[in-house]
Amino acid sequence: MSDWVDVDREADFASGSFRTVEAEGTDIAVFNLEGTFYAIENVCTHDGGILTGGPIEGEVIVCPRHGARFCIPTGEVLSPPAYEDVPTFPVRVVDGMVQVRDDRWD
Repeated sequence: MSDWVDVDREADFASGSFRTVEAEGTDIAVFNLEGTFYAIENVCTHDGGILTGGPIEGEVIVCPRHGARFCIPTGEVLSPPAYEDVPTFPVRVVDGMVQVRDDRWD
């Protein structure tokens, strides 16, 4: 079973912001959307570039390179040039610390 990785203190993680961490060798972007935390792999499935750095529009992140759009809560691709969803990861808050883990290999 993979380990939980600390992301940031919940109190320091403002709504509308994100943090990136590495878990099990995977770059993960963790988002605070109005107090709910979501995590997706920080990679565009179109060309392998990072997603963070692109605008966040509600529950959607736009790839900064070519404009593909992804739903943050589900990882679903919403527009080309990407056609594959991005993986999502479990997030929890324990004793005020936001944590994430890559559970794909469990």
